[in-house]
Amino acid sequence: MKHLINTVNMMILLTMTNGCVPPRAVDVQWDNLPSVPDPVGFAGAYAGVSGGSLVVAGGANFPEGTRPWSGGVKQWSDHVFVLGEGSGQWTQVGALPRPMGYGASVTWRDTVIIIGGADQHRHYADVFAMRYADGALQISPMPALPAPIAHTCGVLVGDVIYVAGGLSSPNDTVASAAFFALDLSKPADERQWEVRESWPGAPRMLAVAGSVDGDFYLLSGVSLQADAADAVPVRSYLSDAFRYRPGVGWTAIAGLPHAVAAAPSPALTGPHGQLLVFGGDDGRLARQASPMKDAHPGFSSGIQAYNPLTNQWAADGTLPVDKQANPETDPNASTWAPVTTAAVLWNNRYVLPMGEVRPGVRTNRVLAVKYEAK
Repeated sequence: MKHLINTVNMMILLTMTNGCVPPRAVDVQWDNLPSVPDPVGFAGAYAGVSGGSLVVAGGANFPEGTRPWSGGVKQWSDHVFVLGEGSGQWTQVGALPRPMGYGASVTWRDTVIIIGGADQHRHYADVFAMRYADGALQISPMPALPAPIAHTCGVLVGDVIYVAGGLSSPNDTVASAAFFALDLSKPADERQWEVRESWPGAPRMLAVAGSVDGDFYLLSGVSLQADAADAVPVRSYLSDAFRYRPGVGWTAIAGLPHAVAAAPSPALTGPHGQLLVFGGDDGRLARQASPMKDAHPGFSSGIQAYNPLTNQWAADGTLPVDKQANPETDPNASTWAPVTTAAVLWNNRYVLPMGEVRPGVRTNRVLAVKYEAK
């Protein structure tokens, strides 16, 4: 059963290069879809649409009742769940070739394509096509990436998949500048990933991908720097942004007001051509995450909108955060702004399945929002 969170009438002002146009009204409706049937939930899951159903697969969590600072060990999942339109519950329909997560995923012609990712031992270059039809799940291999990659971002632009950034291995101390493309319009036996020119900025992981009018966008993320005094690389939170136009190349665009690392990806292309980024980690509490433990308040709930016509960012509302009693010990009773989740369009809704709601803590909740131009 869908639980209505709120409905907001939002006025979006689009400024043209030759002046201003009247505000355009947009109805914004948030819902809670049925929760995924896991007591904890997963971050880093793959997501897409096949057979008319919403599909989520893989990801990782810390077992129920544990945290990384209390000895909890991250567990990786191979479960594949589907939610049919109008269904009140998810169904587990199969398993991935291995427990894995934190790659990229796109939907192309009723097929969910899962790209790269990791498990507790290594990162992968594997790519798989996943189809769900007549109650059965089919998974088949596709051309592998040129190199292993996890904590990456990607999006489908027309028939081309673009994947940018990430980490090549669990022990990397520098993020990747990899930019790969796969043209699905080619015959299957001619498809091969291409290595494209990198963006004119720092290598990064946990960035947000997006697409507007045939262009690819790379937004925010974090870079890594090795610290001689510490085995753990130091993260720098990035607010810069870039556009890639096929046949032209990269252009730096206006930076975001703040970092949105690990925000749901890909970003939503709104009804008036704006690019919408939901929440993300702005890095303000990064150094305090360990001492705060379960007192961490969660990640940013702000929504940022980019207007390609004016090359400007603007605040555009918030996610529906709703903290109930005992959010420290019962996080799944509350609604949070999730990060490290693969956003997906399903039946005109932008769906955020599960994710991480504060450091080390997952949710099994599934948020969905619908933007409709009046």
